[in-house]
Amino acid sequence: MRDLDLDNADNPIPRRGRGFAGMDPSRQRDIAREGGRAAHEQGKAHEFTPEEARAAGLKSKAVRLQREQDAAAVSAAVPVAATVAGPVEVEVGVGAQAPA
Repeated sequence: MRDLDLDNADNPIPRRGRGFAGMDPSRQRDIAREGGRAAHEQGKAHEFTPEEARAAGLKSKAVRLQREQDAAAVSAAVPVAATVAGPVEVEVGVGAQAPA
């Protein structure tokens, strides 16, 4: 997909992405793979110990559970009328009438 140059709204000119983001995804993977190999060869790449991996997994699980609880709390707070598909008549106040 090409981006449009929005600086000229009268005549948008298609332009190509630049740099890494504009590359073919397979070329991006190749470059990233080469970088990973080089880092390991130089001894600069981090390798997780079993303890670090376990701690990361527990942290990830805790974050996921917290997000699920937050989502459940939000959905519980949504009024029933807002979850119904289609038009819903809601009484706004005393003497209020539904729109015609």
